[in-house]
Amino acid sequence: MSKPLTLARLLLISTALVAPVAMAQTDTSSSSAGDAGLSTTPSTADEAAAQSGDVDVSIPGSDIVVTGRRTSNISQAAPQVVNVLSAADIKRTGEGDIAGSLQRVTGLSVVSGGYVYVRGLGDRYSLALLNGSPLPSPEPLKRVVPLDIFPTSVIASTLVQKSFSANFPGEFGGGVINLTTKAIPTESYLEIGVGSSANTETSGQLGYTYYGSKSDWTGFDDSSRDVPPLLKDAFGAGVPFANIDRADQQAIAMQFLNSKTSVLQRTNSLPFNFSGSINGGTAFDVGSDARVGIIATAGYSNKWRTRDNLQQASLTVEEGAGKSYNQVVTDNQITVNGLLGVGVEWGEQKLRWTNLYIRDTLKRASLAIGQNDGLIQGADYLTQQTAWYERQLIDTQFVGEFKFDDALSLDVRGGYANSQREAPYEREFVYVRSNRDLDIDPVGDRFINALNRQRGDASVTFSDLNEDLWSGGADLSYKIAPSFTVTAGYAYTDTKRTSSRYELHFDAVNLPVPVQQLRPDYLLSDATIQLYDLGLLDFSGPYPVYDAALRVHAGYGQVKAELFPGLSIDAGVRYENGRQSVTGVDVYSTGETPFNQVKNDYWLPAVTLTYDAGGGLQFRASGSKTIARPQFRELIAQPFIDTESNRFYRGNPFLQDSELWNADIRAEWYMGRDERLTASAFYKKIDNPIETFTTITDTYAVTTSFANAPEATLYGFEVEAQKYIPLDGMDSNFFQTRRVVLIGNYTYTQSELKVSDGDTTIPYTYTTGDLPAASDYFVDGAPLTGQSDHLVNVQIGLEDTDKLSQQTLLLTYASPRVTSRGPNLQPDIKEKPGLTLDFVARQGVTLPGGINSEFKFEARNITGRKYQEFQEAGGTKIFYNRYKIGTTIAASLTVAF
Repeated sequence: MSKPLTLARLLLISTALVAPVAMAQTDTSSSSAGDAGLSTTPSTADEAAAQSGDVDVSIPGSDIVVTGRRTSNISQAAPQVVNVLSAADIKRTGEGDIAGSLQRVTGLSVVSGGYVYVRGLGDRYSLALLNGSPLPSPEPLKRVVPLDIFPTSVIASTLVQKSFSANFPGEFGGGVINLTTKAIPTESYLEIGVGSSANTETSGQLGYTYYGSKSDWTGFDDSSRDVPPLLKDAFGAGVPFANIDRADQQAIAMQFLNSKTSVLQRTNSLPFNFSGSINGGTAFDVGSDARVGIIATAGYSNKWRTRDNLQQASLTVEEGAGKSYNQVVTDNQITVNGLLGVGVEWGEQKLRWTNLYIRDTLKRASLAIGQNDGLIQGADYLTQQTAWYERQLIDTQFVGEFKFDDALSLDVRGGYANSQREAPYEREFVYVRSNRDLDIDPVGDRFINALNRQRGDASVTFSDLNEDLWSGGADLSYKIAPSFTVTAGYAYTDTKRTSSRYELHFDAVNLPVPVQQLRPDYLLSDATIQLYDLGLLDFSGPYPVYDAALRVHAGYGQVKAELFPGLSIDAGVRYENGRQSVTGVDVYSTGETPFNQVKNDYWLPAVTLTYDAGGGLQFRASGSKTIARPQFRELIAQPFIDTESNRFYRGNPFLQDSELWNADIRAEWYMGRDERLTASAFYKKIDNPIETFTTITDTYAVTTSFANAPEATLYGFEVEAQKYIPLDGMDSNFFQTRRVVLIGNYTYTQSELKVSDGDTTIPYTYTTGDLPAASDYFVDGAPLTGQSDHLVNVQIGLEDTDKLSQQTLLLTYASPRVTSRGPNLQPDIKEKPGLTLDFVARQGVTLPGGINSEFKFEARNITGRKYQEFQEAGGTKIFYNRYKIGTTIAASLTVAF
């Protein structure tokens, strides 16, 4: 429905965004220089720190949190295979969140906006930590936190470790991603930033929204969407709605927030995106040798996205789509974040207290029209949806690093995190136009809603999730000799989650035809409810509330030693005792409580050998055993709508842990500071991998669930290169202080499911009797879900070594990957990420009054890549999702005082 902007309009958008800042620029040739010759604004202080090798990385039981040990290059000095993105690296990509920056790392891809896949393994095989402590997820479908909610402004570094070591949790399938927040600043600063962006498919284009509440623009509801008192009482009473009097049902329905959440409004010109942030920090001396630092950040962003989406489904791909809808959905995403960090250093002792708050709210409105041959053939279905999703993360943690002498050191950490997700008033209205002859159907040419699930429907859903995570740990290291260190550690996590989902449908009997044609707010008005005796039906299922828990005790021992000059070893073993359970809450007093528990103990060995051949050349070989536990939501037999794919998901209480055997060999050549050429090969064998599969009914109702496949293997190789080419040999003065930056990586991956005769699996539909054959759900030799054969990242840039001036072209390519096994052994559902081309320019400028600042210009998805998720067979494609992403033009200005 939306039309792409012409080139002239695209240029007009970019001019409008750039002009206000460009007018403020002045000559920067006289700006002061920092440690690396850059402007001394806080943003360029990150570059200076990176070039001096002072990159802050905080992880448990590791000694790479240092400057100048062996080498300032952390990737080279680390005893494992790691990639580290410093604040300077993150800024070069220009991404506003950590997920965007991580997709530039070798072997990593980002799915659904914020979930990171390592070497083609799904997000369940990735582990995310903050300062070495675990994080809960505000998403009900995931236990892994989506990394797109972390703004880059609060992160000092991001470490990706792909080879397992015993100091990390055992849920380490593909790798660990550790985010280190900023701590003690080198000097006092205050930084204020503003930005704006426009997208060719959204900004200035047609979209849909609804009123909601007057405070929606803040990301906080003004309490209008609170669960109505009578409905809350009904939930608490534990009485099924079928046993509630019709009059009481009507009283509940009349308390719903009606027109403000059900009237869809068309907007002919959606606004531009905008954001603002403020960051400040200071440090001061206390006594003779102590230094205290304080950092505080706050940010706000308001983004719009419209997708003109084609959604289809088919029982047999070759016969074409039996269901096909065109849906226009507009998302308004508001993100509020804040961080308060306090650090203390005295001598070699360090304390860090970090408090993080992130609130990510999505206001959604959509309108879809299409046909479904599984219901009324030839009829048109008009579906309207409105929703409000609140995700919130509160995290407080303490980290202490103590060195008692040259030999003995102790690291301690403890944290508490709470995540919440509330989705009140998810509303859906379905109107039907039969398109039959008027002699047969007098309203066959009109959309009607009879509220009987045959010729129309109306529903309202309330969902709530709360998760608490307590964690703690300690690591004691003793250096027996300069090149021989032993470490012992203990870690504890206790996670508890409560998730509820109540789905109510309005019910009418013989609703008059004139009433059936009313718009949604009149259709469900108090007058209609009373005059035509509307009731409520509960579609929540027998267990609308679930409790989930995971408690893990872990201990490990680790040895790091140089066996002889040039050859070092990092070896250890981790013991984990895990108890994971999911319990249905018997809210309706049925006397039955579904309960599933996964209890396992594991010994997880890991060893890495590193040989330093000299001249910056070294070789590594590693082997390990790790695990992957089912995520909470995957274990809960409760329906859930994924807002990104618009599909129903349902958990499987029969899932079991996956076990992985990992091997990796690697060659690394470090030619100079931050210059490297690496090549590696990897292999993984996975027992009981958890795979997604899709089922479809004869009415084209699509549900995605999970089951354990018998076995899988994954193997491949990676190459990475980073090189700087100075241009000081050129005649032009412009190039005397500039250099070319070349960064590239490529990952090739192959995976195969192993399904043999006699192998069984347990789907969520299993009740009793013989176990189903695994071959009924999985095809032998099929690739793992989420795995792309090819991943390519290329960065080509020009940057000034004297001052902040960077221009970078970024190219990312991912080949097609499976998102779910196809229904009824039909072809798999695949996603085609394709090629994305971005351009980022950063320029240090001096505003009137000598104020240092940074201007950034971005052009994203320059080639206009589309999103496609489809099934294909016999030359026919069934698109589960297909829409244009559009090109985004953005500009921002950050001012430092």
